[in-house]
Amino acid sequence: MTSNLSKIKPKLRTTGQVTGNFGKAKVRTNGNTNLGHTDKINISPMTTFNEYINRLYDAMNTTTDDRLKNFCYNEIKKYLIQTNQWGIN
Repeated sequence: MTSNLSKIKPKLRTTGQVTGNFGKAKVRTNGNTNLGHTDKINISPMTTFNEYINRLYDAMNTTTDDRLKNFCYNEIKKYLIQTNQWGIN
């Protein structure tokens, strides 16, 4: 005896909302196709890792907030581990 399950064809949907966004109807962007483009002349570059680490050291040394000190310490530790500098005296 053979199964007919593989022979069942799905119904072609010709009515209803066009979905694909977890049940929410797809929305249009009102023609905003210039995402990421800007007319600004001077875009400041991203902060380098060295500058970021120096800022973290400054923040850790000047703050009295324990949560901020803990965050700075963990970020510096993460960076030093990634660069194989953690634990080197």
